[in-house]
Amino acid sequence: MKKIQQTIGENLKTLRQSRGLSLDQTSALTGVSKAMLGQIERGESNPTVATLWKIANGLKVSFSSLLKVANAPVTIIRHHENEPIPEDDGKYRVYPIIPFDPEKKFEVYIIELDPGCNYVNTGHAPGMEEYITMIKGTMHITVDETVYTLNQGDSLHFQGNVYHVYENRTNETIMCQMMIYYTED
Repeated sequence: MKKIQQTIGENLKTLRQSRGLSLDQTSALTGVSKAMLGQIERGESNPTVATLWKIANGLKVSFSSLLKVANAPVTIIRHHENEPIPEDDGKYRVYPIIPFDPEKKFEVYIIELDPGCNYVNTGHAPGMEEYITMIKGTMHITVDETVYTLNQGDSLHFQGNVYHVYENRTNETIMCQMMIYYTED
C-alpha cells in the first residue's frame, strides 16, 4: 500500500503547488483538514475513497489524477498486483486501471464489494457520468430513489452527481467495471 500512498501524496502536492495553493487554501477548497492533507502529501496516510473524491472535486480534477503514474507506450495492469483504494473497512475496493486522460475525458476502475457492503455516494461534481458493467455476481444500485439489479454482464449508466448506492446483498464478493466520463472540463 505504501507505493500508492506515495503516488497519491506526490500527485496532490504537485497539483497544489502548480496552482500556488497553500495547505490552508487546499483545505478550504476540499473540505479535508490541513493536517490530513499534509499527511497525505508525505505518504503517511492512507486516504479513503471518500476523502480522495473530496480532494478531486475541490480541486476540480479527475479522481485518477491523484493516482496517476508516468505514462508508458504500453501498460499492462495485473489485477493481483494492482493496489486497491479501500473504503468501508476494506469491504469496498477501487482498483484504478485506466487513468484519466484529458483528451479522452474518461477513467476506468474495477470495483469489488464484499458480502454485506453498502457503499453510499451522495453525488459527484456535475458533469460526470458513470457507466457500470457487472463482471461477477449481482449488485443492487440505487440511483436517486430507484433500485436497479445488475447481474453478470449487465450494464447501467447514470449521471454521477446524484445520490447513489452500490450494494452487495449476496454471500460472495462481487466485481464490476466502472467507467467515469467527464462531460465538462
